[in-house]
Amino acid sequence: MLTDFFDRYATDYKPYKSGNWCYEDGLIYRGLELLHMASGESRWLAHLKRLVDAQILPGPKLSGYVLSEYNIDNVRAGGALLYLDMLTGDPRYLACADLLAEQLATHPRTKSGVYWHKARYPWQIWLDGLYMAAPFQIAYAHARNEPELIRDSLTQIEIALKETYVPETGLYAHGYDEIRHQVWADPQTGRSQAHWARALGWLCMCLVDVADLIGPETFSPLRQQTTDLLNRILELRTKDGLWLQIIDAPDLEGNYPETSASAMFVYALERAQALELIAPVHEDLMGSLIAHSVSPGADGRTRMYGICEVAGLGGFEGIYRNGTPEYYLSEPVVEDDPKGVGPLMMGAATIMMNRTSEDLAALP
Repeated sequence: MLTDFFDRYATDYKPYKSGNWCYEDGLIYRGLELLHMASGESRWLAHLKRLVDAQILPGPKLSGYVLSEYNIDNVRAGGALLYLDMLTGDPRYLACADLLAEQLATHPRTKSGVYWHKARYPWQIWLDGLYMAAPFQIAYAHARNEPELIRDSLTQIEIALKETYVPETGLYAHGYDEIRHQVWADPQTGRSQAHWARALGWLCMCLVDVADLIGPETFSPLRQQTTDLLNRILELRTKDGLWLQIIDAPDLEGNYPETSASAMFVYALERAQALELIAPVHEDLMGSLIAHSVSPGADGRTRMYGICEVAGLGGFEGIYRNGTPEYYLSEPVVEDDPKGVGPLMMGAATIMMNRTSEDLAALP
């Protein structure tokens, strides 16, 4: 049963970066948060609290977190702090969330007003970064009653969508270099060239989470773009019910179904139906995903397979990632990475919330 897999995974989970605060752990936190919201079962909250508490140090401060790095990825896990603050009232959680909000208050921005992806990636907007920052900033705005932060997030998303949109494909580029200095950036548009599926997965999750946080009226300026994108994503689903690593290139040699992006799309599409952003989807999105990505290994333990370990743009660990399709296909494929399992948890929890007559036991 899928919940058994999640329970075992959370029990055995080791922090992704040796205990340092990071977005990878944050994806598991988000999955556990939604499973707790959907089921009310105390085990999910216990897992979440145990994992987050281990990263809160006296001060309070967050393990390994350095504000001056201005790494937008580090903001993602802050959603768990706000959830735990809401449930427990323990002042440590909101105090740590304040640290992340302080980063955003001084985080470098493009000339157009969007957060840089990281201090070491200046003048760049990545789709990943929209998911890392916007849902946290909006949830924090609710917690601290700072509505101007909501307006700022929405403005940033609108600008980022404008700069990254590729009209020829109806999709969005992974990255945009405002000053056109990067080799991966088109000298005319500033956009990267290939449509990496997980980049679009980050964007889709951002949009549905923001829509859920602010309600239909406030979300209305982004509604049509969100609906159009999600419908385009549905068009690109393979006959096996997954999405390809280079999402719009089915004939590209070496292209393969990538399961972390597929899980992100299933989550976003399930949530979008509940929010009435798209029409009901009659295909079994989660069933297809599980059938092709989750199975017992040789040792009998259930695992999630087919996950691209990491991908990005520009310099990283002595390698320059040039944003070509061939580059994205060269990255290692691994199992049980939180970038896949976290969104799988989110999708399963959303199904529980959307379909009250069903239980996860009915899933393959």
